[in-house]
Amino acid sequence: MTALSQALSNPKPIMRNCTIHGSRNEVSVLVINTGGTIGMKSHGDGRPIYPCSRMSLLIRALVSNSLQYAEETCMYDFYGNRDKTLVLPAYKDNKRVVYTFLEYSPLLDSSNMTTEDWAKIGKDIEKNYEGYDGFVILHGTDTMAYTASALSFMCDHLGKPVILTGSQVPIYEIRSDGRDNLQGALLLAGLFHIPEVCLYFRNKLYRGNRVTKVDAGSFDAFTSPNLSPLANLDVDITINWDTVWRANRSNKFAVNTGLNRNVGLLRLFPGITAATVRSFLQLPMEGVVLETYGTGNAPDNRPDLLAEMKEATDRGVIIINTTQCLRGTVSKVYATGEVLYKAGLLPGVDMTPEAVLSKLSYVLAIEGLDLQTKKKMMAENLRGEMMADLAGAKLNLRDSRFIQVIAKSLSISCREELVAIRDALTPPLACAAAKIGDVEALKSIQEMGSNLSVGDYDGRTPLHIAASEGHLKVVQYLLDQGSTIHSQDRYGDTPLSNAVRFRRKDIVMVLRKGGAHLSREQLAVSGTELCSLAANGDLDGLQIWHLAGADLTTPGYDGKTALSVATGAGKLEAVALINLLLSARDQDK
Repeated sequence: MTALSQALSNPKPIMRNCTIHGSRNEVSVLVINTGGTIGMKSHGDGRPIYPCSRMSLLIRALVSNSLQYAEETCMYDFYGNRDKTLVLPAYKDNKRVVYTFLEYSPLLDSSNMTTEDWAKIGKDIEKNYEGYDGFVILHGTDTMAYTASALSFMCDHLGKPVILTGSQVPIYEIRSDGRDNLQGALLLAGLFHIPEVCLYFRNKLYRGNRVTKVDAGSFDAFTSPNLSPLANLDVDITINWDTVWRANRSNKFAVNTGLNRNVGLLRLFPGITAATVRSFLQLPMEGVVLETYGTGNAPDNRPDLLAEMKEATDRGVIIINTTQCLRGTVSKVYATGEVLYKAGLLPGVDMTPEAVLSKLSYVLAIEGLDLQTKKKMMAENLRGEMMADLAGAKLNLRDSRFIQVIAKSLSISCREELVAIRDALTPPLACAAAKIGDVEALKSIQEMGSNLSVGDYDGRTPLHIAASEGHLKVVQYLLDQGSTIHSQDRYGDTPLSNAVRFRRKDIVMVLRKGGAHLSREQLAVSGTELCSLAANGDLDGLQIWHLAGADLTTPGYDGKTALSVATGAGKLEAVALINLLLSARDQDK
């Protein structure tokens, strides 16, 4: 039995430390069960397998020990329904993953998935975003790559892991791949800050918009043709942090469910007729993925085909040229590729057909953009879906004089050892730069290819430090570079809770705009903190907690609210402030 199998089959009771600054030993993951093979069962009489509801009870029946929860824990206050919540034993750093199921009804075979279903998944993530540290989506394998690609574009400013997984064999069967896939996805979603829509299958974590299904009869069902996995789960869990996509974090997470359905896939083949192409490109078609040969080639001796494509692009249809090959990129190496660009087609670079189709659907649905802007967006790397333009980037570590000095003193010359030095030095150097507010130093560190979201020995990232010290420019720079806004140090503190503690009002506002929020545990004890501030007439403290997202009507441990405490203590200014803030909140609603 693997360590991951043991993690699922030996659940333990959980005890929660309900303090705002105490060590947080648990992380919460929401599992959205949309259906698929992983939760299917057999009739037992030779008929096809069918979706089985109540996935959480199915998993509970599979484990060797039933879950026993201590009644004195406050787990139910945070995670709700006992029957739908399970917990893995502690992993490294003594952290547990608590996972709660949200199950769709009816459950869907992924072949029946539509854009409306993608929108439902996206909205459920958005609705529960602040309540969980990560999300796992159980999904059928047939269209999983399409859903993963679509969600990657729909999720704007994503700061938490969203991981799709499923199985080739139902989880209740003895040789199922579902157990390991679910366990791996849970660990990655709960314990690692990988702020992407991903797909996990067969011990590998892939970027969601880079995968395609390649095998219907193997546990190795998916591959990422043009990008190496983000993580590998072998004896050790290895995260390829240099590959992780980090979007701008300056705005709050949101899900854009407006998708254009007037898009399609057209695959060239020898002898295809102009009538077929013409019929496919007719209204209401607005975006087309054209799958061509090799590096993006099409017959240059077929003026009838090229004329149909030119006529369509002239009237505003966006046609993206992609290769039929599993691996490779579209280029203008051959004359047979050049003719397509003259006909108005755009290169799809190394995007998968699933990614291009989803991207077209997303971009075409954005209101207020003209055709040229939409074409420009299709050529941009929005979510890591295509090969990045690295021209001019200082990726050669030997360009860094600092690294040169270190390497010389240690007699190091090979790239692997230089990378190791860089990764070892980045956390203390970046945190030191953040402490003194040195943006230029942070830029230099990042130009070495460093990950500015990595924490020091206490798990404190540069964003934690800058938020504590009140360096607004550093905070804004780090958010612009995609620093993880929800990361927790060993004490369970986030950059936002640090900014609240040290009363950095401007930092709190910037972090909140970027989507930062207090944890469920912090919100649960906020009432007691608010009552204490009210009793002391601490106006700044009350306002900062309010800005951080605390509800001023949350009662303290004795059932009293901040307003009643301030009134009883005769703190009239505090009473006036609380009433003003509550009134403004009600008006915003």
